[in-house]
Amino acid sequence: MKLATIRTPLGTRAVRATDQGYLDLGFRDVGALLAQEDWASLAAEDGGTTCPADGVDLAPVVPGPGKVLCVGLNYRNHILEMGRDLPEHPTLFAKFADALIGARDDIDLAPESDCVDWEAELAVVIGRTVRRADEQEAADAIAGFTVMNDVTMRDWQFRTKEWLQGKTFEGTTPLGPVLVTPDELEGGVAPALTMTCSVDGDVVQKADTSDLVFGPVDLVRYASTIMTLRPGDVIATGTPGGVGHARKPARYLADGDTLVTEIDGIGRLKNVARAS
Repeated sequence: MKLATIRTPLGTRAVRATDQGYLDLGFRDVGALLAQEDWASLAAEDGGTTCPADGVDLAPVVPGPGKVLCVGLNYRNHILEMGRDLPEHPTLFAKFADALIGARDDIDLAPESDCVDWEAELAVVIGRTVRRADEQEAADAIAGFTVMNDVTMRDWQFRTKEWLQGKTFEGTTPLGPVLVTPDELEGGVAPALTMTCSVDGDVVQKADTSDLVFGPVDLVRYASTIMTLRPGDVIATGTPGGVGHARKPARYLADGDTLVTEIDGIGRLKNVARAS
């Protein structure tokens, strides 16, 4: 299944993508749907109203996750090409829901930063409450996957050794366009999918999501050891090489740049950077 949250004149709605358009599932958003124990059965039901896909206003696929956990450097080839050892444990940091935008929304270029960078990522969406999960419990807790770009203010990120301040500027982080359940993806809960990121048509990142050092199940197990993961929580799995900060000279997003982030089998984010 492919699930999305759309904006309507009466508020957001959780929908399922069908050949005829988006089918209303009767919940305010995908997060509210996932909070139901039998969410998969509810999402598979027919009978709701359908709206055409063209012109639909897509909200973040989960507009208000309780947690947005992110993972630092996590692509094997990129780590090795930089001459680093593979990490023993995931590096975790966080974003907050106010940072999230929809699949076609503008990225807010805050006037306080001159170093706004891109980071294409596969994101895991949690579908059931889990704590101290074993491997099977972690796999079962994955509702599906979506696309995220962890847009980052590098000058703020590196002000201190802690990254949070550069990672969660409001209105910067597209999440969507849909949640795709593992049964529809090559590799299931360990998807092997091509991910690309481009700026104004120039491909700046390309990777296979199977190259993750810590895969989705590993990350759910690790994070659930620290805290209870709940339906709608998001884990961004990390970005490959090709970020603007590492270029010589460095390259950053400017007013009017179009950032496209795509993962085969899931979907495409297309966001224009706009100065505040």
